Amino acid sequence: MKLLVTGGAGFIGSAVVRLAVTRGHEVVNLDALTYAACLENVAPVADSSLYSFEKADIRDRPALDRIFAAHKPDAVMHLAAESHVDRSIDGPAAFIETNVTGTFNMLEAARSYWESAGRPETFRFHHISTDEVFGTLGATGQFTEETPYAPNSPYSASKAASDHLVRAWHETYGLPVVLTNCSNNYGPYHFPEKLIPVVILNALAGKPLPIYGDGSNVRDWLYVEDHADALLLVLEKGALGRSYNIGGENERSNLELVQTLCDILDEKRPREDGKAYAAQITFVRDRPGHDARYAIDPERIRTELGWRPSVTVEEGLARTVQWYLDNEDWWRPLLNRDGVGKRLGA
Repeated sequence: MKLLVTGGAGFIGSAVVRLAVTRGHEVVNLDALTYAACLENVAPVADSSLYSFEKADIRDRPALDRIFAAHKPDAVMHLAAESHVDRSIDGPAAFIETNVTGTFNMLEAARSYWESAGRPETFRFHHISTDEVFGTLGATGQFTEETPYAPNSPYSASKAASDHLVRAWHETYGLPVVLTNCSNNYGPYHFPEKLIPVVILNALAGKPLPIYGDGSNVRDWLYVEDHADALLLVLEKGALGRSYNIGGENERSNLELVQTLCDILDEKRPREDGKAYAAQITFVRDRPGHDARYAIDPERIRTELGWRPSVTVEEGLARTVQWYLDNEDWWRPLLNRDGVGKRLGA
């Protein structure tokens, strides 16, 4: 199968690219190489004859038409998006332009290509989204695929809009689509502006480990390589027009998560002064509209497709910390990119 993967130089997209090539799929990586993208993320497969790269922006419709015509993909995996909530608070326009208008362009380019090819039944457009479109939960309950949308940040609102566009293009034009909404991802190659890499790198640098509010916000953590496996499964076996929630079944409060990271670092790279890394934990002013809790009910993907995560959060965090310890050459240059290391979305 030939896959067109948008955002394939990003965190989740690159995991999809690496896994797809390893499994023998041809992959065309379409990425605009904005601030959070990094071609080093796909270095393990970049020399494969199955891999090719197209630098293009999903807001550029003529470029998309050219790429579809040149590569003739069997399926699209649409991951390209602005994704950092804090940045969306400071600058929402980029999120609307990329996540909404960009997705519209992808849908129209894919529809044009699909129709010109005779509307093949095997074609798929897989739209990858987030559980944040559902808003926030209280102390109990989980998001299902039927949970009403209630986004609370410019980022989640833009992703909700893109989800609705994908559903509409299926219902109105018959475009063969599948959708997925995932919980918080973590793992290797995570850009150093998100919580887990921030904590790891700040700890190593002797800097404060910032936690919003009182640290009670809860997230369901999904190891990125497990997510990539689930995405390829949904692409290949998911029912047309159907959405699937992908969760890690690993709920942790932010404070619990950071404390676990500190414990792992205490074991793997002890501080020279003998103190625990937890001494660096610092509570900072919460961000506006901070959702209290996310939790995914993965029953549909488990019962229909037989998928469930293979990595526990303890195992995944240990792997992730070790990866950052072993790959300073990857993350060190990224610390100089725009906005990294600064408080955003205040």
